[in-house]
Amino acid sequence: MSARTKARKRALDILYAADVRQIPVAESLAAEAGRAASEPDRQTSWLYARDIVDGVMDHAAEIDETIETYSQGWTIARMPTVDRALLRIAIWEILYNDEVPSSVAIAEAVEAAKTLSTDDSSGFINGVLGKVAESA
Repeated sequence: MSARTKARKRALDILYAADVRQIPVAESLAAEAGRAASEPDRQTSWLYARDIVDGVMDHAAEIDETIETYSQGWTIARMPTVDRALLRIAIWEILYNDEVPSSVAIAEAVEAAKTLSTDDSSGFINGVLGKVAESA
């Protein structure tokens, strides 16, 4: 597993924990920062995970508006928590991170959905992200 894939998983964990526990993302991020400080061998994945989470927090309103726009018939509140977090990460990468090709962001989110979410989630996420990438 690449360092960026690991970082996306860590970012997913942070966003998911904040959503499920109904705490600010910054609080979840701070808790993970404490764990990361005690695990120097995971430092490379931590740095990109932090970039992702910071980016999602910085652009939260725009990202959620994008999700609402392209997820026809689905409100953010109605989506599984994992799907929300995966969409937020991938949309940040597509719209705000020029270092990651859209196709990579989409593929990573779809693969994560296949193992972590519902049977229909990977197709749903692929569809939403495909529309976002087309419009970017």
